[in-house]
Amino acid sequence: MSTVTSEFETKGSAESPPVLRIAPTRGWVSLQLREVWQYRELLFFLTWRDVKVRYKQTAIGGAWAILQPFLTMVVFSLFFGKLAKIPSDGIPYPIFSYAALVPWTFFANGLSQSSNSLVGSANLIKKVYFPRLVVPISSVLSGVVDFALAFLVLLGMMLYYGIVPTWNVVFLPLLLLLSLVTSLGVGLWLSAMNVHFRDVRYIIPFLTQFWMFATPIAYSSRLLSEPWRTLYGINPMVGVVDGFRWALLGSQNAPGPMLWVSTGAALFLLVSGAYYFRRMEKTFADTV
Repeated sequence: MSTVTSEFETKGSAESPPVLRIAPTRGWVSLQLREVWQYRELLFFLTWRDVKVRYKQTAIGGAWAILQPFLTMVVFSLFFGKLAKIPSDGIPYPIFSYAALVPWTFFANGLSQSSNSLVGSANLIKKVYFPRLVVPISSVLSGVVDFALAFLVLLGMMLYYGIVPTWNVVFLPLLLLLSLVTSLGVGLWLSAMNVHFRDVRYIIPFLTQFWMFATPIAYSSRLLSEPWRTLYGINPMVGVVDGFRWALLGSQNAPGPMLWVSTGAALFLLVSGAYYFRRMEKTFADTV
């Protein structure tokens, strides 16, 4: 059955039980976010399931959430910081790169998990009706646990280098939200496409690697002059990375107008991705 939306009809009388009819929609549809909220318990369950499954039968469990950005930081510090002498805005290079890798890892893992979430939940999608948006959203939200673990190491590094965050740290939750919105927006596009074109899964690692070097993680965005630096914010993760360094490390490289460009780009990805996802949703159960 081609399921999908929430076009409901309830018929019944005192003699006959009510009948619930689920039918596919036609044309462009609304996002129906209220329905997603009604299924918030399922969203919580799927998020917690993703957290548990990720480290099931692993030797060191959640430590992988710390090792991934930390070891990448070690490699970057050796090759880009020590050998290439890349400028780091007056901040010790190890913490300069690690402060960027923490939100980047959250974004990249969320992108990868959400892009494959529908295919991985094929059995559930075929058997039960629920708003399919719940699946990629839960995949992205599950990465918050990994982010928290990696962030604790970042706080330890700040203590080691004697760096005290400024009042700008109050913007940190908004910057994390911007990273989440970007990850979910791209994930919605790719997850819907992955149902119909399975070679999307081969594109995701290449896209993530390319995006990483297109983001100022190993280098500073100050290497670009205006107006190119502001336009660079079309990559939403540029605003996130520069924002994290500015909020936590007291970097003089404030995101400025770039952050507004990044925010606009992230919102565009989210809204367009959500509408594309809902547009394709009626074929998921038949195709996945």
